[in-house]
Amino acid sequence: MTRIILAAVVALSLVLGITLFTPWLMGVGRGTETASTIKADYPLTFPDDFAWGVAVAAQHVEHQQPSDWTAFEKRVIAEGKTGTGDQPGQAKPGHIRDLDLVSEEVRRKKVDFDSRYEEDFEQLAALGLNSYRFSLSWARLFPRPNMTEPDAAGVAFYRDVIAAAKSHGLTPHVSLFHFSTPEWFWEDQDGQRGWERADALTHWNRYVSAVSRLFGADIDFWCTLNEPMVYVLWGYIEGVFPPLEQRAAPVDAAPVITQLLRAHADAYQILHKDAASRGQSISVGLTQHTRAFEPWRNWHPVDRLTAGFVQQAFIWDVLDAIETGTYTMTDTAYSATIDGLAGTQDYVGINYYGRFYVQMDIDAMAAGPVTHTHDPNDPEELTSDLGWALYPIGFSTVLNEAWQRYGKPIQILENGIADASTNDTLRQTFLVSHLREVWYAMNVLGIDIDGYFHWSHLDNFEWAEGFGPRFGLFAVDYENEFSRTARPSAAVYADIIRSGISEATWQQTRGPF
Repeated sequence: MTRIILAAVVALSLVLGITLFTPWLMGVGRGTETASTIKADYPLTFPDDFAWGVAVAAQHVEHQQPSDWTAFEKRVIAEGKTGTGDQPGQAKPGHIRDLDLVSEEVRRKKVDFDSRYEEDFEQLAALGLNSYRFSLSWARLFPRPNMTEPDAAGVAFYRDVIAAAKSHGLTPHVSLFHFSTPEWFWEDQDGQRGWERADALTHWNRYVSAVSRLFGADIDFWCTLNEPMVYVLWGYIEGVFPPLEQRAAPVDAAPVITQLLRAHADAYQILHKDAASRGQSISVGLTQHTRAFEPWRNWHPVDRLTAGFVQQAFIWDVLDAIETGTYTMTDTAYSATIDGLAGTQDYVGINYYGRFYVQMDIDAMAAGPVTHTHDPNDPEELTSDLGWALYPIGFSTVLNEAWQRYGKPIQILENGIADASTNDTLRQTFLVSHLREVWYAMNVLGIDIDGYFHWSHLDNFEWAEGFGPRFGLFAVDYENEFSRTARPSAAVYADIIRSGISEATWQQTRGPF
């Protein structure tokens, strides 16, 4: 024990020495400003060809399909595991919060998108949106193992959805993997399940090839993987998403990340080859969940260094790998070179949700850092219904980091907030302040940003948090046949699309920013 304490003291001394004498190694500091200073004439307007959209995921809005998530939802109800911790946003392994409080019909139909997408698209078009991001359910298209062709009913459904979106002037942006997979994908094969099966990429490539062949002529924008690091963190380390594993250390999940990157590379090649055969120009990438990771204690060198490590590992390791072709997990010895991966992103996908604080204590290093979703000691900090801190300036900072690193067009594929209030003033503040940062990034920092997709179109099923968090521009009345009602933020979004951000809108919604 004495040797362990001595080693910790030496390590801390080294860190202190490094941070005192080499300022560029001091890690990440806390930002003191929460919004960028803009010296420009209002209104702040956007290009005519800017993509304005909303985003949804299949498992959130479609009728239940035979996926791993559907199996998990049914098991949660059967076993009565419907609590997720003391606070919203603190998921408990094997549980889905308050899932028993909604009816079986709601669990089965989610928001009844299957019956209402025409109505939904009409409402979105009326707001002035020109784009719509959604994911395909792999389980809907390949519901049974060993299928060589997709299910005809699944194909017909997505053909109708795509045609309906386009008929209302909404350009479809399609995601291939948004956390859910077919249930059969998790059947044991030689001791391996899911993405680690020897035939995983064979099945994935068959799915991607079918999708490209059947729908590709109508799709110019593709996202192969949604937030792969979130999926791995919650599915293989924290155990709150299927497959509900809790591996001993992050490095033990590195092979899954590597496999997902192989899946991305394969999909990129398949989609481009098929599009080229049609003479079609397409854009393919993936999207990463981003936060401003900052130290819990700004004075503490270990917190500052750890925040930098977390930011690199969670956000940039995957995107760096796509550029170089080699995935290297930060602060570990793990490295894997992936054939065909280098250069397989035509754009950089960014999802942004706010600021997290990182704390690392010397006596608990083996357990890893602790992440705080907000700072209760900051009386002016705004938080969502999930306790996530709003931090608009962090958005333009992340966008600039992505631009400086990769120099490729950026698509903002998710940005939103849980706010269940009827007048949703917090969502209005969030929307205006974050789009103001997008304008700043484009017009002051010179970043090439192609579009913005708000999360989300509708209140929906939010994974382990169940139906509680309300992210929708449109409220869903689950007890009144899934009726939709536009929240005031929808009108604010429509006004920005039409006329830009006026000075009056900024002053009315800016809050403490």
